[in-house]
Amino acid sequence: MSYQFLQLEQRDQVVYVWLNRPELHNAFNTQVIEELYDCFTQLNERDDVRVVILAGRGKSFSAGADLNWMKQAGQASQAENEADALKLANMLHSLATLKQPTIARVQGIAFGGGMGLASACDICIASSDVKFATSEVRLGLAPSTISPYVIRAIGARQASRYFLTAERISAQQALNIGLAHEIAPAEELDQKVDEMVQALLLGGPDAQAASKQLIQLVDQNELTPELRLQTAQHIAHVRQGSEAKDGLNAFLNKHSPAWIRPSA
Repeated sequence: MSYQFLQLEQRDQVVYVWLNRPELHNAFNTQVIEELYDCFTQLNERDDVRVVILAGRGKSFSAGADLNWMKQAGQASQAENEADALKLANMLHSLATLKQPTIARVQGIAFGGGMGLASACDICIASSDVKFATSEVRLGLAPSTISPYVIRAIGARQASRYFLTAERISAQQALNIGLAHEIAPAEELDQKVDEMVQALLLGGPDAQAASKQLIQLVDQNELTPELRLQTAQHIAHVRQGSEAKDGLNAFLNKHSPAWIRPSA
C-alpha cells in the first residue's frame, strides 16, 4: 500500500499507520480521509497483522480537519456536504471496526477529528503534554461524525461539557475521563506503546476480534432476554473455533498457544 499522506511501517506482526502531513499538524482533507479508509479496509483483510497503531509524524497527532477543506465544504451544496461528511463517517467506522486491536499513539494536539481518531481506536496512549479538544463549536460547527466514538470514550455527561465549551483537555484530564488509557512522558511514549503491544500479542487474534464484536453488541443495550441469548450464541460460536481449542489445550498442557511466537 502506497499513499501520499500516509506512511505504513510494518514491524513483524504490528503495523504503524503514520499520518504524514507534519507541516499542517496532520490535518486531514478528502484525500487523507480516502487514504485512511482504503488503508483500514485493506488491513482488515490481513491475517499477518496482529496490531494496528495509528500515529502522527512531527509535533502533533492530528489537528483535525484542514481549514481550507472546511472552507470549501462551507461553499458546497447540501448534497456535496453530505457526501463529503459521509466519507469521514465511513472512515471512522472502518477504524472502529477493524478486526485487529488498535492503538492511538497521541502526542502534541488531537483536536476535532484528531480526537475522533483517538476515540475510534480501542486503546489510547498519550504523551503527558498532549492537548485534546472537540473544538468545533468555536468554528460554528458541531462534532457530528466523531460524536459516536467520543461519547463512547468519555460518556454523554463529559461530552455535555467538552462539546459545548471546546475546552482543551490535558493528558491527566483525558486519563480521568476515560479518553486516554495510559499517559507517559514524551520520551517514554513509544516504550508505553510497546508494552501495550506485547500485552495484546498474548491474546488470540480470533478471540480479540470476537471480543471487539461483543463490546459493540452489548454496549448501551438493555440486558434483555434477547441480548442474553445473543451473548450465549456469541460464546458458543467462539468455543467452536480452532483457536479456542488450541488455547484451552495449551493452558491444560502448560505450553504456549500457537498464536504466541517464540522470542528471538
